[in-house]
Amino acid sequence: MPEKILIVGGAGFIGSCLAIGLKKLHPELQIICLDNLRRRGSELNLPRLKSSGIQFVYGDIRTAADLDPVALNVDCIIDCAAEPSVLAGFSSPQYVLQTNLLGTVNILELARQTGASLLFLSTSRVYPIASVKSIKLLELQSRFAIGPNQTIPGISELGISEDFPLKGSRSLYGATKLASELLIEEYRAAYNVPAIINRCGLVTGAWQMGKVDQGVYGLWVAAHYFQKSLNYIGFGGSGKQVRDLLHVEDLLRLINYQLEHFAEFDGEVFNVGGGLSNSLSLVEATDLCCKIAGKSIPIHPVLEERAGDIPIFITDASRVMEKTGWSPVIGPEAALQDIYDWIAANEAVLSSIL
Repeated sequence: MPEKILIVGGAGFIGSCLAIGLKKLHPELQIICLDNLRRRGSELNLPRLKSSGIQFVYGDIRTAADLDPVALNVDCIIDCAAEPSVLAGFSSPQYVLQTNLLGTVNILELARQTGASLLFLSTSRVYPIASVKSIKLLELQSRFAIGPNQTIPGISELGISEDFPLKGSRSLYGATKLASELLIEEYRAAYNVPAIINRCGLVTGAWQMGKVDQGVYGLWVAAHYFQKSLNYIGFGGSGKQVRDLLHVEDLLRLINYQLEHFAEFDGEVFNVGGGLSNSLSLVEATDLCCKIAGKSIPIHPVLEERAGDIPIFITDASRVMEKTGWSPVIGPEAALQDIYDWIAANEAVLSSIL
């Protein structure tokens, strides 16, 4: 286990939860969280970090000077810093490109100069949109499902594996993350920077400030709690589009295991997600939210699809489960209940954010 860890994007949802969780598991760890606090609500995590004995540094990974190898001389860097919105890349590409690509270069330079290892959180969005949309689907009563007799490699009833083809466009967000993966591999080869890449699907849980273009399950629970309306966007306005979810505490358990066995997984690229058993359509998410909240809200069908939308993504995480023995244990209803309870406990401060 490393002694000193830097988490970039450390005041965000995943970064702060990993920092606090790792500190609880390993009180002797020295953890530094660096963040530019751009995401609305991220400032709410600063007291949580402080009370856990975690140092916070205000900084921006786009600026190389903010990643000073003297001040941030650490053993390991966990990269949770990204502009994670697919839609952002279609409307305003500069921040996506500078954060997700230039930021990776600056982080790799810090790792090179300090001799730190890098645990990089990539995304399932590295897989091309057209190929994902060409998966043969079945339309069931409440969801789309992956059909039999697929012609594309890397797709089965379990979902999309690491063997799914990468040729094609995938949004600027996905492209910056895939390009970052390639840069990481080059730094491993040229400068012996140890690295693990996790292609994460939809991660959720308490403290996620969900919004329309990112954090859909947090958005869904919050809308039911605060009695706001929602939309089923695209795909006939049916709400049958499907994503698998992974509770951030399940991600924490995997990250902790990888940190404890870093050399064993150096150079690996893993799909990391909740899988088929932890998947929900929007219709199914609505039903669970109604059950948890005890009330329903208006949901309107919108026929037009947004740029980059896909009807289904289910993560086949078989490879990482086989190599680590890890598997998710928190199911969809428990995950949504966790979000609901967090909102209820922090209603006053969250009402203006969610």
